[in-house]
Amino acid sequence: MSTKNATGSARRAELLERAYAYTLEHGLANLSLRPLAAATSTSPRVLLYLFGSKDELVQEILARARRDQLQLVAEVTEELRAEARARASSESGVAGLESYRELVRRLWRWLAAPERCGTIRLFFEAYALSLRPHPGPWRGFAEQSVRDWTEVLLRAHPAGSPEQAAVRVTRTLALLRGLLLHRLAGGDPDHLEEALLAAL
Repeated sequence: MSTKNATGSARRAELLERAYAYTLEHGLANLSLRPLAAATSTSPRVLLYLFGSKDELVQEILARARRDQLQLVAEVTEELRAEARARASSESGVAGLESYRELVRRLWRWLAAPERCGTIRLFFEAYALSLRPHPGPWRGFAEQSVRDWTEVLLRAHPAGSPEQAAVRVTRTLALLRGLLLHRLAGGDPDHLEEALLAAL
């Protein structure tokens, strides 16, 4: 990679992180390049040069948010597997299901933490916008999100009937998202966690 390309890529990555932080606070629906550029210490021209268009920048921000969440799931899943190996416990039957419940509990605590409110608001905003008749840069966000989370939860699910696993994962995902909306509306996180685990 040339020095020029490396510098451009580094600047692009830096501005993506700043833009992501900006949208966590201000949202995406009414995103305007001029205030975004001012907040990220650059210019609209530089943003367009590096990202191609406002729509492409929005898509990059959404992808960045999704990577954060999926990385969390991977890290928590690996932690639980390591703990299971250390205990030399079986990953099937009741032990496997308890590991799955523990994964969901840890995911909930991470997602429901006060410092994650901006991320969750951004997620639901993009999710809703992607379901409009003309979703623009948000096209496919909801569908991709469902596929991503279903895949990682299925990988963490204990062995057994594929149909039972699919039903439990679907229920888990619906519960997480519904309770996160309740959390954003001021719901008590401990009570919501109890409701989540009771329904698994």
